[in-house]
Amino acid sequence: MKILIVEDEQELAKSIAAYLSSNDFVCEVVNSYKLGLEKVSIYNYDCVLLDLSLPDGNGIEILSHLKEIHKTEGIIIISAKETLDNRIECFQKGADDYLTKPFHLSELLVRIQALIRRKNFQGSNVIKFNEISIDLLAKSTQVNEKEIDLTKKEFELLLFLIGNNNKVLSKSAIAEHLSGDMADMLDNHDFIYAHIKNLKKKLNDSNCTDYIKTVYGLGYKWQND
Repeated sequence: MKILIVEDEQELAKSIAAYLSSNDFVCEVVNSYKLGLEKVSIYNYDCVLLDLSLPDGNGIEILSHLKEIHKTEGIIIISAKETLDNRIECFQKGADDYLTKPFHLSELLVRIQALIRRKNFQGSNVIKFNEISIDLLAKSTQVNEKEIDLTKKEFELLLFLIGNNNKVLSKSAIAEHLSGDMADMLDNHDFIYAHIKNLKKKLNDSNCTDYIKTVYGLGYKWQND
């Protein structure tokens, strides 16, 4: 899962990124309104953590921009402002949650996980797709009630594919989801083919239906025939 942190307090941003990364999230950090606006305009995220008081602008304007361009990222406001008016304005403009500073990182993690479950998986901790069962908290996968051993990247890839059922995902979109903005520095996306190949093999070896389809010239699609 990929997170964008828009926060100008650098120590706080670093601690959030380190904590979430240790819990298997891909994190990108920016510390200004300009960079935050640029990121959300170009890339897609599972969740955006958005501070309101940025040195060169108001985070609420980033929130408004996300809604204007019809982006579907989950948005959690992290702010020292705790007035009722601020909260109401943020929710009216499309925020999904509001966390007042200071906060415990463990609480932030739980809120992000809950938001992603609501957005992508109907609020459930266990995702079921025919013979496949995925436990989001245990980070385990079963096929036909037998657990299969997936790497972190394979697990994230499986979630990304299922969460975008019947949508064609380009190699660049998959690379961005798995590697964040580091994907822009890669010469090619051959590693995506390797992850797809390995995931397909592990699923097929467990007598799973072949849901991963190659869409030639475009990318890949999770499809229930």
